[in-house]
Amino acid sequence: MTPPPAPWYAVYTQARMESWARSNLWERGFEVYLPLYRKQRRHARKTDWVSAPLFPRYLFVAADPQPRQSRAINTAPGVVGLVAFGERPGVISDRVIQAIRAREDAAGHVRLVDRDSLVPGEQVRLQSGAMADHIGLFERRGDGERVVILLNLLGREVRVKVPASAIARVL
Repeated sequence: MTPPPAPWYAVYTQARMESWARSNLWERGFEVYLPLYRKQRRHARKTDWVSAPLFPRYLFVAADPQPRQSRAINTAPGVVGLVAFGERPGVISDRVIQAIRAREDAAGHVRLVDRDSLVPGEQVRLQSGAMADHIGLFERRGDGERVVILLNLLGREVRVKVPASAIARVL
């Protein structure tokens, strides 16, 4: 009989040190999951796509809830500590981890929005580009990998075509 899988816990990391913390926890023998997505980055008039943490400053680790294991996690370089509620670390459901993993593409990046599951009128947030963090309404699928959304700009609704990878559902 195989033992049940270890529960998942959220780990709070130092700023922009998620990958380093993941490596250090992995070297200590933990199963670690750092969900990534593709993010558009602009710098010095150059635009490119980079991998970025889906949850900045957080990653997930599967571990036994023993104090010894908690100490090994909390003292790993790059880790601030386990996310806890009072004295008890908060357990993340395995279904949540599996749902995130199910949205990964072949390169291991989480797809933020499945274009085919969006419904006209659904609220979406622009994740990148000049209008990042603006909320609009999904109107329709566009050509190729683009979608058409309605943004309220200066009191008018404006149709904008953006890459489907640049939007996320508003929950």
